[in-house]
Amino acid sequence: MNADNPLLSTSLPIPFDLIEPGHVEPAITLLIQQAECGLDAIRHLDGVPTYGTVVSALEHASEKLERAVDIVAHLENVATTTELRAAYNAILPRVSAFFSSIPLDADLWRVLSAYADTNEAAQLGGTQARLLRKTVDSFRRHGAMLDNPSKEELAALDVELTKLTTAFGEHVLDSTNAFELVIHEEAQLAGLPESARSAARTSAETKGIEGHRFTLQEPSFGPLLTYLDHRATRERVWRAHNTRATSGTFDNRALIPKILSLRHRKATLLGYTNFADFVLEDRMARNGAKAASFVADLRVRTEAAFASERADLVAFYEQRRTPAEKGPLMPWDLAYYAEKKRLAEYDLDEEQLRPYFRLESVLSGLFEVANRLYGLDIRPAHDVPVWHEDVRTYAVEESGRYVGSFYADLLPRESKRPGAWMQGLVVGDRRRDGTRSPHVALICGNLTPPTAGRPSLLTHREVETIFHEFGHLLHHLLTEVDSRSLAGTNVAWDFVELPSQIMENWCWERDALALFAEHYQTGATIPDSLFDRMNRARKFRSASAMMRQLGFADVDLALHTEYEADTGGDLLHYCRERFQPFSATPLPDTFAMICGFSHLFCSPVAYAAGYYSYKWAEVLDADAFTAFQREGLLNPKTGARFRSEILARGDSRDPAESFQAFMGRAPAVGPLLRRSGLDVDTGAKVEVKAG
Repeated sequence: MNADNPLLSTSLPIPFDLIEPGHVEPAITLLIQQAECGLDAIRHLDGVPTYGTVVSALEHASEKLERAVDIVAHLENVATTTELRAAYNAILPRVSAFFSSIPLDADLWRVLSAYADTNEAAQLGGTQARLLRKTVDSFRRHGAMLDNPSKEELAALDVELTKLTTAFGEHVLDSTNAFELVIHEEAQLAGLPESARSAARTSAETKGIEGHRFTLQEPSFGPLLTYLDHRATRERVWRAHNTRATSGTFDNRALIPKILSLRHRKATLLGYTNFADFVLEDRMARNGAKAASFVADLRVRTEAAFASERADLVAFYEQRRTPAEKGPLMPWDLAYYAEKKRLAEYDLDEEQLRPYFRLESVLSGLFEVANRLYGLDIRPAHDVPVWHEDVRTYAVEESGRYVGSFYADLLPRESKRPGAWMQGLVVGDRRRDGTRSPHVALICGNLTPPTAGRPSLLTHREVETIFHEFGHLLHHLLTEVDSRSLAGTNVAWDFVELPSQIMENWCWERDALALFAEHYQTGATIPDSLFDRMNRARKFRSASAMMRQLGFADVDLALHTEYEADTGGDLLHYCRERFQPFSATPLPDTFAMICGFSHLFCSPVAYAAGYYSYKWAEVLDADAFTAFQREGLLNPKTGARFRSEILARGDSRDPAESFQAFMGRAPAVGPLLRRSGLDVDTGAKVEVKAG
């Protein structure tokens, strides 16, 4: 069985088409045993410890196990079945226990500490010195210096956290898939664009039913709230989305307090005041207080403009609402009336842009941007095993040198979790001749699918999503760091979004859009008038968008610094009250967004106490992009500098040093405020003139 188990293969391409649920437990069992043998060699090391026999050996001991677990976790995310989920859940406790045991192992800590005190260790430089320091810090931060009873408690906490957070993610997926809305009457579809109607018809046909079928998955969910005239239906769908995972077998309400309690106990056991301080110690923010201060500062800078935008939208609603629309502006009205106001002010409907963003053209343009900035040649790769027929595969070369490959799984399906993400699968090794073996990664999304007679036509926001995830992909594929643990996206989480978010800027620039934005029927480029309206509308309700993200960050930090499950009262009430000041509308008593907040609770750490990272990195990306604006949007010299100082460096040095090396100075918040249309000094909204 083991000889034929594809999860044990380390060759490329990865044999995704051969992996079955029955392979999971045997492979993971064997790989844990092999990893233990590698660790045992370190425990019983003969002679003087060296970098290779200790630090490098620790890094490589579990490499094959990590790769196999990553592959299984990925398949559970994109092609889940009852059998695969059962196999995945069966291995998780053992995998969690294994990795938790490493820093708690007294013999490993003894050998690592002994090496850290040697003359060789003192003379290390560059990446090797950083890996040693971070390895020692990781052992310390994860319990190496605890007494035995505390180590046992910590190991048990990690296993339980893995179980609970895995269940949380499964509940979100299952509750999302459990909802469907089928509309038979055309009159109830009033306001909905043809692109959304066509997708809903196709969705119904795949289920063998008549009518128009809508789900809580994107891109089905968004157009309903943005365009549908029927307010009661908008309310029904909004409530369904914001009460996911709150009932029956999919209920996350009891899981969240347990997860928070376990995280807090873990942090205090390790000597930290709260989970935020534990998680953020090795990130740019350093602690929960500094992260909270960052969020509070941006909130102060944004509140005046936010209040103005909110008042304007309420006034617009009062003027435009029908007699049947009673009461105040509510959450299910927000996107609908905001879109109408945007159309009234800028004569811009998102659907006007969709014909210019055919998926294939967008990908072609994205690859051309990468070619001009970084000299990359990206072409389809054929005969590569995949996990679903929708998956595209690509090879990446540079001046004839094979850099690596990636998978693109971009369309929605029920066996796939919501959202968009990038995942690194293989970090190429440095060969003796100085070259590297290929890197391998993937990007996933849930973009607008093609329908009968019409290709996949994307919204501009979906275009930004592809560019965003591709930025993460470049961070992985272009790494030059020799240590796997410090390579690619293995950086501080408040820095990791810089390479991804900066890529979104090219979606707003005429020179970049000219590479791919052409009408799928006529081939015409976006007219100047439409391009101008699009860019003027970019700042529309930008303060509200800023406050929404800050609200998520505020709730996240509050839950991980001050909320106590035993004394904090009802969790849903607490989160609703905390989020209300950041919301443009009253939030109903049933508001339970937190139960579907996978960013925070789908893994033992995830973005817990780290959601602020999006805004933190947005400050970095807005500032860094000014270099491209100043030196040339597609300037290969600027691209080469960004690549060498940011993308190639991984975590081989402090991220603040990498930013400083690229920009020649520390980051400034001004560019983000200006990009959002806010006055740098007062935070007031800067009016955008038509014309």
